[in-house]
This record gives sequence, C-alpha cells and structure tokens, in this order.
Amino acid sequence: MIVIDGNHLTIDAIVAVARHYEKVQLSETARAAVEEAHRWVEEIVAAGKPVYGINTGFGIFSDRQIAAEDSAKLSRNLILSHAICTGPALPAEVVRAAMLVRANTLSKGVSGVRLEIIETLLEMLNKQVTPVVPSQGSLGSSGDLGPLSHMALVLTTDDADRDEDSGMADYQGRVMTGKAAMAAAGIQRIKLGPKEGLALNNGATFSAAIAALAVKDAYRLADAAEWALALSFEAMLGATNAFDDRIHQSRGQPGQIEVASHVRDLISGSTLANAAGRVQDAYSLRCAPVVQGAARDSLAFIKQVVEREINAVTDNPLLFGARTALSGGNFHGEPVGMVMDFLGIAVAEMGAISERRTYRLTDGKLNAGLPPMLVDSPEAAGLNSGLMMPQYTAASLVLENETLATPDTVHSLPTSGGQEDHNANAMTAARHARQIVENVSHILAIELYTAARAVDLRLRLMPEGKLGEGTRSVYQSIRQAVPYTAGDAWWEPEIEAVRRWIFSDHQG
Repeated sequence: MIVIDGNHLTIDAIVAVARHYEKVQLSETARAAVEEAHRWVEEIVAAGKPVYGINTGFGIFSDRQIAAEDSAKLSRNLILSHAICTGPALPAEVVRAAMLVRANTLSKGVSGVRLEIIETLLEMLNKQVTPVVPSQGSLGSSGDLGPLSHMALVLTTDDADRDEDSGMADYQGRVMTGKAAMAAAGIQRIKLGPKEGLALNNGATFSAAIAALAVKDAYRLADAAEWALALSFEAMLGATNAFDDRIHQSRGQPGQIEVASHVRDLISGSTLANAAGRVQDAYSLRCAPVVQGAARDSLAFIKQVVEREINAVTDNPLLFGARTALSGGNFHGEPVGMVMDFLGIAVAEMGAISERRTYRLTDGKLNAGLPPMLVDSPEAAGLNSGLMMPQYTAASLVLENETLATPDTVHSLPTSGGQEDHNANAMTAARHARQIVENVSHILAIELYTAARAVDLRLRLMPEGKLGEGTRSVYQSIRQAVPYTAGDAWWEPEIEAVRRWIFSDHQG
C-alpha cells in the first residue's frame, strides 16, 4: 500500500501504482491539513472579497467577480470548457501516474479542496478507472490544463449529469463514458465547489507524470548502455587503457568514473580484451565512459528536479491561513520542461554512441576480423544480408532523436489575451523525451543483439577466448532469450525479445 501525504512520493512509488496497480491511501496527517485548508476556502467565500480562482473568472477574466451561488457552476464550466485536447490517447500508465501526482499535490493541504476530491482520485486508481486523455493540446502553463480537465470530466458532474459531458474512461478493459465507468466501479461522481475546478486542472501534472516514468526507464537504459558497451568492447577486442581509473579520476566527473568502473567490472577476467594489440580504439569505445557518464550525471540532476516536482503544490491561488490566499505561478511547467529537454538530449546521446558501435560491429573493415554484416561465414555474404538492416533501423532512430531532442522549452506563444504571455511547452518536451527513451530502448536492443552475435563469431575464431565475468552473464541472458541463428532470419522479433529483457527484473 502506497501512502501519500504530499511530501514523500517517489518515482518508484509512481511506477508501482501506474504500472503495477499498487493500492494507494491518504495519510492521516494529510487528511487534517486538507480539511483545514477547505475551511479557509469557505471563510473566503463567506467574506465575499474577490480572490482569484475562488470567486473570480480565470485568465483574462480574472477581474470578473462571481456570485457565491455560482461557485459550483464556475468550477464545472472550467472543466467542461478546458477539456479540449486532441491526438492519440495517452497510455494508461501515464494517466494513472498523473492521477497519483495530482492527488499527492492536493494532499499537501494548501489547495483548499474537500477530502472527497482526493479520495475519489485514489478510489479510481484502486478500482482501475482510467480516464481517456488525448495527448496533444497542453502548453504546460497554466500547467496541463487540457489533459487535467479531461481527467476531471470523469470524476465530476453537475445537476444535469449528462452522460455526454462525462468524458471517456477505461474500466476493466472496456472504454465507456466516464459516467458509466464510475457507476460500474461503484464510485460516486462529485459536484465541484469553490476553487476545486482550478485545483484539479492547474499544474504541470501530466508533464511531471511522463517525466517520472521516463526517468525510471532512462536509468535502466543507462545500465543497458554499459552492458552493450562492454559486450561490444570484447567482441571487437578493445583496448582497456581507456578504462583505467586513473584517467577518469583525473577528470573528476562522477558519471564518467562510474561508467568506467562498471565496464571494468563487467570485463574482469576477459581474455578478449586487448587481444588485438591496438594502442587505442575509436571514440565509440574509447570515449564511451565520457559520453555515457555525462548522461548519468544528467540523469541524477533530472531525477532530483522531478522528485521535487511530484511533491510540489502547482495550482493557484494557494492558501496559507484563514483568509490568506496568495496568487502566484507554481503552475508554470518550466522546471519539468527544461529537465525533459535535458533528458531527451542525454538519452539521445546514449543511443547515438550505441549506434556507432553497432555500425563498427557490422563493418568488416572495422570489426577486427569478423565477417561483414556478421554473416555466419564469409562464404555466406551476399546470399545472406546478415545484420545489415538492424543497423539501418538504429541509424533511423538516431536521426529521429536528433529532431526530437531539439529543446521545446525555448519555444513559447502567448495565450489568454496576453495574460499568459510566456508558456513552458513542458508537455511537448515530456512527450518528446518519452519517445526518445522508447527509441533508444530499441537502439540498445539492436546493439546488444548484434554484440551477442559478434561474440559467437569471435569465439568461433578464438575458441580459447574467454568473456569477462559480467559480460558472460549478459551474453548468456541474451542467448537464453534468443538462440543463435546461422543464416538470415526475421530479426525483429528476436531484437524485441532483447528489448523486453532490458526491462525485465534481472541484474546485468
């Protein structure tokens, strides 16, 4: 059971709930804080003083005061009018992650919502009611207004309670209206009160949810990049000088030191390393600790920012005592957007240097005497294409990443009549980063698959050769997933099996 209180949510907990359907509940301390903040909202409404988001319009209409009796209509209209996204639906795991992050945000007790709002979100998670949320249409400021409104359509209602105004949701594998899904799950939909519409849809929550899942996957790819590097290194009889700890300590970059150390551990005991007698290797081997280490250092920073963000209050205004409501800009998605741009660059570079190693493995002039395209034997060349096309695919994905990794947060257009004159573009940055992570998982699977085949051929040429302790484990795991095939075969399903292995619960 995951317990949320607004302060201690982790990326691992998000993954547990979003992907593995772990149950969630609200802590008792959070309950007390939420109830107190809601009383403050009631006092503000009773006082009649205009406070943004509670009894005023939104955005350009913030100077229009709304009568107390219209507060529920105000909140419901906000959700209805803002659920305007388009494009393919986001994966269920992203929506579930966003629901958890939003519930955690509200549980800090400065947003002013009733307990029922948070409890309903958690009940939806626990009973697996997942709103259908289109993926495009958020600027990341004022937060992910559109996606969060699509989410909120499912759990909120009004006096009319129209089926067609309830959005869409997945329940037990069937997509139906939000009203039908909630009824089937036995969950009561909520009529919103003052501030609650804005509390639900204000904040870069979907951006943060995508970021959390992408960070988790990027760390696994960083590990896989080192397994691939070590296996390719041995297949090509690499020179170990470049991994000497003294070299990396002299630069002092922690990620670089870590990558070199991990590769030394993986190749420990190898008789293939240094067997070619080369003084130094090409950059894709020799400089890999620098490149992949820089990516590791980037990930450490990105993770810090994302874990702060999933425990942040990101709506507006915020309540800090009886009748004290402060209007600010915590909804702005710049922190998430910037680190998602950074994540995209870091992971894209992991993929770029991986593809270069795959290229060398398949080039008969560069792979230290292995057959061209790693055909089973030189005589088979021509009749068989070998691993020519997997390298094409890797190259294509690297080229796509070069476009996707162009920063998104440097782009902005004004909205809401100029009131919202700088937008973060955070959701686009997060979606692009997630796609890069997906692409690089395929690129690394291709390298691992190619390197394993190169090892088979190398050991045929050097039967006395011996893999390192770690690389032997990686190689054997790959061969358990996909046996060696001498002639041409349908490589794609086998490479996909290696990609699934990357994310399985094994230790490299």
